[in-house]
Amino acid sequence: MVAWLEFEKPLIELEQKIDELRSIADGQSIDVSRELKRLEAKADGLREQIYGKLSRWQTAQIARHPRRPYTLDYVRHFGADFIELHGDRSFGDDPAMVGGLCFLDGRRVMLIGHQKGRDTKENIRRNFGMAHPEGYRKALRLMKLAASFGRPIVTFVDTPGAHPGIGAEERGQAEAIARNLHEMSRLPVPIVVVVIGEGGSGGALGIGVGDRVLMLEYSIYSVISPEGCASILFRDASRAQEAAEAMRISAPDLLSLGVIDELIEEPPGGAHRDHRAAASAVLAAVTRHLSELEDLSGEELVRLRLEKFLAMGDYREA
Repeated sequence: MVAWLEFEKPLIELEQKIDELRSIADGQSIDVSRELKRLEAKADGLREQIYGKLSRWQTAQIARHPRRPYTLDYVRHFGADFIELHGDRSFGDDPAMVGGLCFLDGRRVMLIGHQKGRDTKENIRRNFGMAHPEGYRKALRLMKLAASFGRPIVTFVDTPGAHPGIGAEERGQAEAIARNLHEMSRLPVPIVVVVIGEGGSGGALGIGVGDRVLMLEYSIYSVISPEGCASILFRDASRAQEAAEAMRISAPDLLSLGVIDELIEEPPGGAHRDHRAAASAVLAAVTRHLSELEDLSGEELVRLRLEKFLAMGDYREA
């Protein structure tokens, strides 16, 4: 059984009591409506109290929650008639990166995203969502295929970072990500990016250049993980909580900084509590942005996309 996060446990225990009370009442035809109403009101208040004032470190924990929906979970709930495509036509197929054609609200799109596993065996196969160079090259191949047919591109970001192993480096990990940044900035079709969990480092950026960049409410997006930052700056990975606060990695932070374009609200208690509701919110946001972008010409899309990313950051020339 998957363990819940420590700060979630009081709410989980209360919800279990509510479920037990309902079960007893159903089996014995007992009227417990008044007690149920009291406990449900208490649960609503506790849920708002817990999730209404999360620290950035707690947000990072939710972004990594093992029950959180992954790319293929969203695809399944979309009912998108997904046709998965495989391979980079150079080295092989990378299960950490999935992609294919599908319908979103009647619109044919190319959907690409990182994919983690639900258990140890699948996580090993999918490398915990950390793509190899062939994963990024597969993603680029699919994006170019979409562009050749004038289809929009939707990407779901959910990775702690690109795989840092020797084999990945030997096969050109940095070059593969850099090429994706360059090519994505110039594709003449709408691109909508959604950070659905972890948006870590270049591994996230490799499929993260879009006309619109959205984030789920309890996702994170940063140049490095809090643990990595603490290891480098403080020489102590245990200070990750302190690093998370300093890095401003949450969706509200990044919205205020202009790094993302929209925060997508999650169901009460987070996307891991209700996959279907989370998928509905993501689908509504993605289709709305695609509708806004589809009337722009390829030249306008590329110009505005370049302007968007070149305008980020604050610098002064000496």
